[in-house]
Amino acid sequence: MPSGAEIQKNLTGAWGMMMGKADGLRLLDLSADGFWNSFFAIVVALPALALSWISVADDLTLNLVGVTKFSVIARLAVVDVGTWVLPLVGLALAARPAGIADRFVHYVVASNWGSAILLWLMLPAALVRLLAPSAHQLAALVTLLSYGLTLVLAWRLTNVAIGRGAALATSVFGGMFVASLLVLYLLQHLVGLSPS
Repeated sequence: MPSGAEIQKNLTGAWGMMMGKADGLRLLDLSADGFWNSFFAIVVALPALALSWISVADDLTLNLVGVTKFSVIARLAVVDVGTWVLPLVGLALAARPAGIADRFVHYVVASNWGSAILLWLMLPAALVRLLAPSAHQLAALVTLLSYGLTLVLAWRLTNVAIGRGAALATSVFGGMFVASLLVLYLLQHLVGLSPS
């Protein structure tokens, strides 16, 4: 488990990369320990994730017969953690054929810490849904704006992590985006949360 100082340093590095600063990469721990420790970012993101699960659990519980709110939250947790990790496993298999094997660790470490930041940036949308459940249009607007911002920041982080120009970064970003969507829909189906 990384120390508080290490977590802060990695988050600062990922944020710098999202701001387009290549020197943010130097703040990341790219060692073998740093690679595995970067998955601790899931724990860093857990409060923001939990609030998002709670904010949608009531609506999903209404649409699913015979399930409890806790059950829905547990299923959402499986879906979100799987959507975080499984595309990275896919990238591990595709990295060498794609010619980015030497940047795989850079991308994973940056992506993990960056994902924690992005999930916290999505928190306002979850709070609107939680605190003003009848304000559907406001929640949709805040979600759309937050999502657009996170896509831009995630692409910038990918561009710095891959370090081979915008075209290759866009390919990696697009591939990971599509992989994440596929995993999301598959896991939603497997745990019984498929959109109706």
